[in-house]
Amino acid sequence: MAKKAVATLQTGKTDGRAYSKVIKMVKSPKTGAYIFDEKMVLNEDVKKFFEN
Repeated sequence: MAKKAVATLQTGKTDGRAYSKVIKMVKSPKTGAYIFDEKMVLNEDVKKFFEN
């Protein structure tokens, strides 16, 4: 019971939860092989990342 009470009382920063790691497969124009584009993006901008 004590662990649950301690976990609910935490009021630290939640900035880390506002970001998501997104990975997109992109075809390389030079070799034709696929490369992975990885970025840390705000949760609100995830759809914008995949539109491009």
